Amino acid sequence: MPADDTAGSAPPPVRPWAGGRPRAAAPSFTAPFLAPPSLALPGGAAGPATGPERSLWPPALALRGRAPGAAVRRAPAVRGGSGARLPRPPRGNRVRRMYERARRAWDRPLTAYYLIFGAGLLLTALGLVMVYSASMIKALELSLPGSYFFRKQFLAAVIGAGLMLVASRMPGKLHRALSYPLLVGAVFLMVLVQVPGIGHAVNGNQNWIYLGGPFQLQPSEFGKLALILWGADLLARKQDKRLLTQWKHLLVPLVPVAFMLLGLIMLGGDMGTAIILAAILLGLLWLAGAPTRLFGGVLAVTLALGFVLIKTSPNRMSRLACIGATEPGPGDQCWQAVHGIYALASGGWFGSGLGASVEKWGQLPEPHTDFIFAITGEELGLAGTLSVLALFAALGYAGIRVAGRTEDPFVRYAAGGVTTWITAQAVVNVGAVLGLLPIAGVPLPLFSYGGSALLPTMFAVGLLIAFAREDPAAKAALAMRRPGVRWKTMRRRVKKRPSGER
Repeated sequence: MPADDTAGSAPPPVRPWAGGRPRAAAPSFTAPFLAPPSLALPGGAAGPATGPERSLWPPALALRGRAPGAAVRRAPAVRGGSGARLPRPPRGNRVRRMYERARRAWDRPLTAYYLIFGAGLLLTALGLVMVYSASMIKALELSLPGSYFFRKQFLAAVIGAGLMLVASRMPGKLHRALSYPLLVGAVFLMVLVQVPGIGHAVNGNQNWIYLGGPFQLQPSEFGKLALILWGADLLARKQDKRLLTQWKHLLVPLVPVAFMLLGLIMLGGDMGTAIILAAILLGLLWLAGAPTRLFGGVLAVTLALGFVLIKTSPNRMSRLACIGATEPGPGDQCWQAVHGIYALASGGWFGSGLGASVEKWGQLPEPHTDFIFAITGEELGLAGTLSVLALFAALGYAGIRVAGRTEDPFVRYAAGGVTTWITAQAVVNVGAVLGLLPIAGVPLPLFSYGGSALLPTMFAVGLLIAFAREDPAAKAALAMRRPGVRWKTMRRRVKKRPSGER
């Protein structure tokens, strides 16, 4: 019988590894099995192994049950063949993953719904704060309580919130049925404005009706909403009958009715509201797919009428001459425009603080209405003004998204008209404060003082919320968030267990 080659043999040699540290060679398969000291049976001696048995096990194999006080050995870092660490994933991939995650979150069905609801409420709330701050001095000058204008605006905001809630819950058929009575009522009130003894003039524009006490109404603001709803219903019915390919059905009666409203507004001298109404008309024609020649013709006629109206009015010509002015000029004709720039320039990055404006102390006319954006820049700085612009941008994007993703033509035209109205009016107001456009006398939507402007605008925001809710994907997502539906869904997902399993 041959002798055992492993008996009395020397321990296996220690060979270096790539990291430079010594390591014991793997035990031979012909060696007898020796259990490591940590795997001793219960009740047996657990002392350390000695002799050749210890050398058969690599020191890197650290198992549980080590002796108390023994040093803990950590596994070496993973290295490549050359000893260098493995390269980290490039930073560009991380940025790309973050971008993809943000894009997926932005494309969720309820994004437009939350943007419209959140931006509308934030603009209204911040507008209340700025109205209170900007109107205190004006109220004291008129021997009124300091919170006089704020209380009126707050009451209008409460009523507007109710209108927004009602509009957001109304079905589309009821919106369409409401368009004709609203148009007739707006035209009737705009005619009453021109009746002596009923209509009243404010700052040279006769477009107000006093309701008694401190309350007054501007019917032209409701004319914007009436034109949008009526025009959307008209174009939707003609699209269903495939009549919009003919220019006479595209223009009549939409353009004549719009020009009638423009004429009633211009009789009172309100050029700013007429500009917004013309922008709404052009937006509806653009959404209806008007040919370039037809759209250009309507635009040319509108610009020609506007040029004639501006040229024949010295007041409007003086406002046009104040674009980019840095000095009040002769007769202080550019006083308001220049002091609006002064207010923005003195605000800095973060402003002088709420209530700390200097221009509202009699220097800047209309600080709580047309030029509230200038007071915002003075008290909240560039950060405050950019926040307001970002909220308007979010509201405009959400409106365009609702109009672009719907299959209902009425929703498309109405959402596009409301978005055109709010964004165009914001651009005209902010452009006038910045000195880039003539002062048109239009308020900043949802932000400036004025209940007649706030009520129809909040109702229009409610329309956008209702349209965003009617999207099939958004409707399904909202249904999943109801408590009863969520409980039923979760209960379906739980697998039934056997009767004997707990």
